[in-house]
Amino acid sequence: MDKVKIGQFIAKCRKDKKITQEQLAEKLNISKNAVSKWERGICLMDMSLLKPLSEILGVSVNDILSGEKIPEDKIKEKSEENIIKLSEFNHYKSVTIGTIFILITIAIIIIYSLVKNIECSGYTTLLFGFSAVVYFYKYKQNNNRKLLLCAWCMIIAFIANFIAFIVSTI
Repeated sequence: MDKVKIGQFIAKCRKDKKITQEQLAEKLNISKNAVSKWERGICLMDMSLLKPLSEILGVSVNDILSGEKIPEDKIKEKSEENIIKLSEFNHYKSVTIGTIFILITIAIIIIYSLVKNIECSGYTTLLFGFSAVVYFYKYKQNNNRKLLLCAWCMIIAFIANFIAFIVSTI
């Protein structure tokens, strides 16, 4: 889902209706900052707000998810495309939450190991390896080169920690 395109479309529709961000936020019972974040493409709205938002802006949910007004002859095709993208987005969101949980757990284990003066290079190896996979997965989703660079940095750190772990256990 192209958050920037969707945000620009929301902003255009809102301005066409002569509604301020604050007025839109009031109608949806959310903060003005949330609307601002959508319009700047920082994040997407909660999916439960799609229908009320579409009604306020006078466009379809499909138009919002596409980030453009869809011609009549393309509605079915765009609907199917948007359903698939929405499914991928929700999967990506749940994977991200799981990833954060795992990373926090590993970090707590590392801190505990350091406090108790226990060897923790195995845990740090796990942390860097897992982080490399996460960054690479995010790169595949967003195609952002910075994420690929981060993945490579984590891979290098993983290899270095793995070697240190093997050497420390010999």
